Amino acid sequence: MSKTAILSKIPCVILCGGRSSRMGEDKSLLPFSNSNSLTQYQYDKLKSNFEEVYISSKIDKFDFLKNKEKYLILDKGEIFSPIVALQTILQTIKTEKVFIITVDTPLVSIDSINELINSSNESEICVAQTLKTHNLCGVFSTSLVKFINEMLINDIHKVNYLLKNNNTKYLDFPNNDEFINLNNKDEYKRALNIISKSNN
Repeated sequence: MSKTAILSKIPCVILCGGRSSRMGEDKSLLPFSNSNSLTQYQYDKLKSNFEEVYISSKIDKFDFLKNKEKYLILDKGEIFSPIVALQTILQTIKTEKVFIITVDTPLVSIDSINELINSSNESEICVAQTLKTHNLCGVFSTSLVKFINEMLINDIHKVNYLLKNNNTKYLDFPNNDEFINLNNKDEYKRALNIISKSNN
């Protein structure tokens, strides 16, 4: 990115509160590329594009993060649910919209992120789509809090339900590898191989 590039006014939140059950260990803390952790890799990359980058998690496990009082959003309660995380995020951040991305999608390019942001004006939600929909890679309006509150009252925790029942735009991208989720060891190794080749 050039030094004269304008940083996005929309804040960015990295979701790091999952169980990592298929990985067998906390994937947010796995080393990635030249970074000590996947979280730090995502954070450093996204800081080049956003004025403010927040981290959403169940607990504080991030040594590198400065000003945690502001930029660490802790999702209270015992339920592991992206909807609970979204509720906490959208209640905490006061801007009209927020860009959300999961910690385990490190290959999503800044160009694709900006395309999502630029395409989000006419919708409450704008998410990426390749061979499948990437429910937690996109722009979410903070006005969705009321709907999310109703979902949780009714014990509904599916992000897809949120997307289907609100004004959602699905933005198509051609490269499925760019949106790979690092859910297990094989996907982690594959992503490491892709990023290694791109750095050469």
